[in-house]
Amino acid sequence: MRYLTDRKRAVGLGSAKSGTEHHWAMQISSVALLILVPLFVFTTGWIIGAPYEEVAAYYNRPFPAIVAALTLIVGMMHFKNGAQMAIEDYVHGLAGRLTIIAVTCLSYAIAAVGVYALIRLAL
Repeated sequence: MRYLTDRKRAVGLGSAKSGTEHHWAMQISSVALLILVPLFVFTTGWIIGAPYEEVAAYYNRPFPAIVAALTLIVGMMHFKNGAQMAIEDYVHGLAGRLTIIAVTCLSYAIAAVGVYALIRLAL
């Protein structure tokens, strides 16, 4: 028999033992995107429509390449976590688990392909 109060048992943990961690991950990625998206728009907006050589030369510099990669990675992880929350709420059983796996694979694939394309463009 454990002599813990209800509050002591619940500190930092929900019934699934991961709700607080998931919530904080969403909050942190939201704040990161709040900074990264305008930075991405301002650094990349003027290069849209430029010839390939000019775009390649622009992404050879580290700052625009790092901003684009961070925006892509943080955005896809935020998408994955948000979609997972929505799926857990509305899709149950095996279909829910398979949908979460599919969304997770899709978000990691998009992030990997995007970072690979940036690396290929920069090098």
